[in-house]
Amino acid sequence: MTSALTTMLLTGPENRAYDIACLGRLAVDLYAEQFGAPLEDVSSFAKYLGGSSANIAFGVARLGLRAAMISRVGDEQMGRFLTKTLQREGCDTSQIQIDPERLTGLVLLGLKDRDTFPLLFYRENCADMALDAQGIDEAFIAQCRSLLITGTHLSAPGVRAASSVALGFAHKHGVLRVLDIDYRPVLWGLTKRGEGANRFVADAHVTAQLQAMLPQFDLLIGTEEEFKIAGGVPHDLLASLRAVRAISQAALVVKLGAQGCCFIPGEIPERISDALTVQGERIEVMNVLGAGDAFAAGLMTGFLRGQDFTEAARLANACGAIVVSRHACAPAMPTPAELAHWFSGSRNPKVDADLQLAHLHRTTPARTAWHELNVMAFDHRSQFYDMARVAGVSESRITVLKGLLVRAFEQVHQSRQLQGRGGLLVDGGDYGAQALASATGRGWWVGRPVELPGSRPLRFDGTLSIGSALKRWPAEQVVKCLVHYHPDDPMDLLLDQELRLRELWEATRDSGNELLLEILCPSAMTPAGTEDEAVLRAVKRIYNLGIRPEWWKLAPLGEAGWQALASLIAERDPQCRGAVILGLNQPLQELAESFRLAGNPVVKGFAVGRSLWASAAQRWLLGTLDDSGLIDEVAHNFEYLVDAWRARQASSADTTTQA
Repeated sequence: MTSALTTMLLTGPENRAYDIACLGRLAVDLYAEQFGAPLEDVSSFAKYLGGSSANIAFGVARLGLRAAMISRVGDEQMGRFLTKTLQREGCDTSQIQIDPERLTGLVLLGLKDRDTFPLLFYRENCADMALDAQGIDEAFIAQCRSLLITGTHLSAPGVRAASSVALGFAHKHGVLRVLDIDYRPVLWGLTKRGEGANRFVADAHVTAQLQAMLPQFDLLIGTEEEFKIAGGVPHDLLASLRAVRAISQAALVVKLGAQGCCFIPGEIPERISDALTVQGERIEVMNVLGAGDAFAAGLMTGFLRGQDFTEAARLANACGAIVVSRHACAPAMPTPAELAHWFSGSRNPKVDADLQLAHLHRTTPARTAWHELNVMAFDHRSQFYDMARVAGVSESRITVLKGLLVRAFEQVHQSRQLQGRGGLLVDGGDYGAQALASATGRGWWVGRPVELPGSRPLRFDGTLSIGSALKRWPAEQVVKCLVHYHPDDPMDLLLDQELRLRELWEATRDSGNELLLEILCPSAMTPAGTEDEAVLRAVKRIYNLGIRPEWWKLAPLGEAGWQALASLIAERDPQCRGAVILGLNQPLQELAESFRLAGNPVVKGFAVGRSLWASAAQRWLLGTLDDSGLIDEVAHNFEYLVDAWRARQASSADTTTQA
């Protein structure tokens, strides 16, 4: 078979709605967070999407293919977690069946050392092993260019029947049929349940089951051990490959571990080294689990984009190398931006030390878009305490007050249609915990402060270990940190502040929370007329520290100041989400006027607090304003700013159009 013909055959038909549909395991992976501990001694786990087919579907979707998943999950929280995770990555989930009786599959995974990765599968009678053959949609498969099945779904009568139905439809409609052998002896019932890490057990029954299905595929992907089980000659790879070739004309891709992979589209060579081989990447391994799934995702992306084997394998090897250097499998899959950096020649040979690769991995996957941000801020603590003291009321009233402010925001969220464009800044301490809980999980942008109010040098509120504190935060909450910072501060103060900022930066990289830095340059050190310059110097110095927050919160700048900020962000961190304008308790009219100067697209909106609620809140605490009056007054003020921001945007758009 010629190379050109093979490439054409492995590209699949054109003009279909989906590039690839993946059929097979869809489960929750719980990865041990303690490296080096036996699985029985692990104390905490991180939750990810898992299952070989699901990992591949996730990976190809992240790389830009139109992917779909065919599987089954339980009608419960873990099933919804998996479908939402795939949807967020752009993968179609319309063919995921919902099982009313069974639970979603689960796997516990450990990282004992560089060669030992224990797995414990909880898959007895799980949802994806009950995939219903009658639920396989011929019309959907007819819309696909390729169908990829993983070996576990050939291991039992029910899923084998479902796989056979899907393969029949694929053959009928000219769909490229791919098998990733993905041999797990424990899932074929060949080992004790606690021996999930065992990758090879010779078994004639398994070989017979696989060989009955192999003729139905156009491409087979497997490790040396997986081709040995498929061919049935346990100690002879080439003999096994010849046995496979005797019953299948599929192109073969053999994964050779650190040596890379080879391609055998036709006759089996005399020596495996005679096959077309692409060398693997040299990397430090953290976790080999998922490497094969990442490899398959890269390989199929290359083939379906018309690349020859050498190009596709180079992509596949890179995907596998990146994933084995990281903790998880699916979330560890690279984005196109990461791969562009990987192949640019400027990457760090030690993957886990490549800060740019890590930054791209954090910022370039699919994430919630916030093209505009209208934020009501009431994360204040000392100010509310002072107001309660002036009013002579219990601090417990502050908790009630913050709940009413959530209701005021909710009112404007509805009246001004702020879905995807509105949010809150609220504290998680004694005053704001209830309000924060009521705001989280509703699709709003939610920020939460960490600074000890008024601290200079910066200190964190309620903890000496910000990294430990963030472990308890929902991932959707944005870490907001106000720092009173000036680039001309005395050196000891400057270094102390910057040490805390670096500590916070590393903690958010570990926790996954986004970071918003609010910079206030002390007025005593900032002569009139130099405010913008001081802020821009502070931002630049923070970038020089290697800190790249997702958001900046800054006092209103002039037009030239915003343009300079935009240029600085474009140079230092193009992935930055942008800046929001803080209020500083200015009158609403002055804030609205400052919006007119913020026409640069780097400014996404505002995050304003006391200007919206200070007067109404003080009167409510004094008992001269009731709940509904407070809500209406604060909502009216917030609506005023939202309308002013929109008017600014309309004015900016008109100016751009005229230009």
